[in-house]
Parts: sequence; C-alpha cells; structure tokens
Amino acid sequence: MNLQGLDREDLERRLREAFGGEPGERRAVARAAADLADSERYLADAGIEITPEFVVAELGDAPWGTPSDRWNWWMNALQVAYGGYEAFTVRQWETVEE
Repeated sequence: MNLQGLDREDLERRLREAFGGEPGERRAVARAAADLADSERYLADAGIEITPEFVVAELGDAPWGTPSDRWNWWMNALQVAYGGYEAFTVRQWETVEE
C-alpha cells in the first residue's frame, strides 16, 4: 500500500487552477484519486504512481469538461484498457463553499 498517500489538498488546488469546477466536485475527484492511489491498481497496471501532477496531466488530455468530467473520461479509458476502474468514477459530490 502507498504509505505516503496522495496529497489531496495539493490535488484540489491544482484541479482548481487547471480546470475550475465546484469545490465539492474537486474534493470528490481528489478523494477518488486518493482511493485509486491507495489501491495501487494503476501502479500494477501501468507502472506509474498516482501523484497530483500526474493526475492533472492525464486530465488535461480529456477533450473538455470540469474536473469530474475529465476524471470520469480518464477512468473510462482505463476501464477499456485494463478493466476494474468503474469503482473510481465520480458520480456525485456535496456542495461546499470555498
């Protein structure tokens, strides 16, 4: 298991700067990314550790959208490539004030 863990606050900040979106949406994406990092599934499949920088770079490849749109686009691509990524999609989030 990843003992360092993903820095969710750093990822939330980077998501805001790169893609905007609602605070609760960014928090949900950061939580899903942390869950993915903790699972080490992507590390096993692709040999790459999940970091805030890496997530933002991958989401930048999505053709459009908010952080959750982009995250789900990436998870769908991973689902097609490897299978087993549907559990990491973001379906809803709590409305949070900044």
